[in-house]
Amino acid sequence: MKRVLLSLLFVLTATFAMAQMQNPVKWDYKVKDLANDEVELQFTAKLDAGWHIYSQHTDPNGPLALVFEFAESNKYQRIGGVMEPKSHDEYDELFGCTVRSFMGTVVFRQKIKRKVAEAFTVNGTLSYQLCNDGSCIPPDDVDFSFNIKAAPLTSDAEEVIEDTAAVDATVAEAAQPTEEVAAAEPEKEEKGQSLLVIFLFALGGGILTMFTPCVFPMIPMTVNFFMHSTDDKRKNRRQAWFFGFSIVFIFAVLGAILALCFGPEALYFIGTHWIPNLLFFIIFFIFSLSFFGLFEIKMPEKWINSSDAQADKGGLLAPFFIALTTVLVSFSCTGPILGAALVGLTTSSTDRMVSLLTMLGFGIGFAAPFTLLALFPSALKNMKSGSWLNTVKVVFAFLELAFGLKFLSMADLSCGWRLLDRETYLALWIVIFAMLGFYLLGKLKFKGDDDLQHIGVVRLFLSILTFSFVIYMIPGMWGAPLKAISGFIPPMETQDFNIEEIIVNNAGSNNGNTVSYTGQLPADRKYADKLHMPTGFEGFYDLEEAKAYAKEQGKPIFIDFTGKTCANCREMEHYVWADKEVKSILTGKYVMCALYADENTIELPENEWITDERGKVLKTLGKRNLWYQKTMFNMNAQPYYVVVDPEGNVLTKENYKYDRDVQKFIDYLNEGLENYNKK
Repeated sequence: MKRVLLSLLFVLTATFAMAQMQNPVKWDYKVKDLANDEVELQFTAKLDAGWHIYSQHTDPNGPLALVFEFAESNKYQRIGGVMEPKSHDEYDELFGCTVRSFMGTVVFRQKIKRKVAEAFTVNGTLSYQLCNDGSCIPPDDVDFSFNIKAAPLTSDAEEVIEDTAAVDATVAEAAQPTEEVAAAEPEKEEKGQSLLVIFLFALGGGILTMFTPCVFPMIPMTVNFFMHSTDDKRKNRRQAWFFGFSIVFIFAVLGAILALCFGPEALYFIGTHWIPNLLFFIIFFIFSLSFFGLFEIKMPEKWINSSDAQADKGGLLAPFFIALTTVLVSFSCTGPILGAALVGLTTSSTDRMVSLLTMLGFGIGFAAPFTLLALFPSALKNMKSGSWLNTVKVVFAFLELAFGLKFLSMADLSCGWRLLDRETYLALWIVIFAMLGFYLLGKLKFKGDDDLQHIGVVRLFLSILTFSFVIYMIPGMWGAPLKAISGFIPPMETQDFNIEEIIVNNAGSNNGNTVSYTGQLPADRKYADKLHMPTGFEGFYDLEEAKAYAKEQGKPIFIDFTGKTCANCREMEHYVWADKEVKSILTGKYVMCALYADENTIELPENEWITDERGKVLKTLGKRNLWYQKTMFNMNAQPYYVVVDPEGNVLTKENYKYDRDVQKFIDYLNEGLENYNKK
């Protein structure tokens, strides 16, 4: 019936158009030469104010989609499908689906690879529908032509490039991340005014990052270094300021270069892969041994002498090394977020400015607390020295040892070694912090400690806090959620003995906060033997399976882009998902689908491999899921939540990022349900 009405609308609009002969779009075609015999074809559509054109990936039940058809030729090979910028997505009650459209100036891109050295022409046709608030113009075929100039081939002309058009056709926002649609001048002015807001938000984010599980452990290392660096006040201040400047420099310059040369995946790799995380653990372990007094870490004399000679005896190599270590370790928490911001560096100049401001603001905010800490120990050097300095160092040693286990745990989760399951990790933390408590009470002594004649008030309260923390962790050995430290410890699914899980499995029915899917979902779900959801939740780990089941059950799908090494994902699960109302909605009204973006130990069958826009073949589950998240939703950070119908249409105005506001999350879930029920 909708198609009949739409056809009638086309006939009426066509009659009106014959009298008016409106042409609200102008097409411009440009050629951009790339490396390795590749050429980019650029289709630029300039739409009159108020008019919009629909995406290639519009729902079949919606308006007619934009279609690119290329004439066959043996002179070039297409690389993937036509890439388009991020569309404006809005649920349309008339069509009963999400409609994707563009306004203003839109650039579509198609990469091809030369197969001949001589000049040739790329021909084809465009088919599209144009609409405004009051009328539509029926689709018509428009011819296009690109003149490719002659150029010598730099690679094997007979190389066959896999055509991934069929793959790219399933992608909604295509593979050109964060390319914004150019709008009118007022919008540009508004965007310019928002740059300061972006900078301030990035600055605040950098400061708050200080308290994340990946960055907070660097405080002892930083403070200890600057407390024992030198007696020269002037040199201390210079080192502290250089340390802060180095952090900003690394974030704003080296981070941007890393993203430009290797893509945002490089930052994601540093934050999630087992190799850098194992390296971070080794660094923390070595520093802890040094703080315990086993040996002293010093820069090689030749390096120190060379640095002093080049920088007026500034000794700047050591603070730069500490700054570099601090930044690299922080990528375990900040890498995915920065990667999302840096995606824009490969697109328009405006997006580059936004990304660079984000990096600069984040770097300054991140560096400011560390710089103050670096200056503060310099002042402490002027205070009366004594055994308390060694006490501070030993306390830091315990903290370094405990926090270093966080990175070993992330490497363990990434590789599936199962060396540090949740109860093993907690047992080590309980012992480490218990020993720290006994040390604060004077029951343990290390090299450099004086005999403790009496317990001071500060040591007393620190020991009380330490032993309270130890007691708090003990119930976690039997499955207590331990929400306060959920971002630091391994996920609950690695716990071998979990009382709540035993109760859920034995109950077989809903009881208070405990909800179970046991016996409802198919037992042969893909990857269910290797991947798990939090206790009380169950779902799918393959989106196509989830869509089929959701269609059968008549429910929307809650997609959870998550990661085994994602600390913020665990916090959302423990703080937000555990809420009674949230759990009731997720388990009763949605089909849940967890897409692990860092699960690279599971190899996909060859028929499920994906070739991305760069021609790289993605063979693991995690890489495919991350590719899907980036290309569909222009995001590579986790956690990230998307609500879709069984056909894959997004049901909410905005997707949900990390935010522990329970009511806000409930409103988000209810919005998806309301839009789904309208269909």
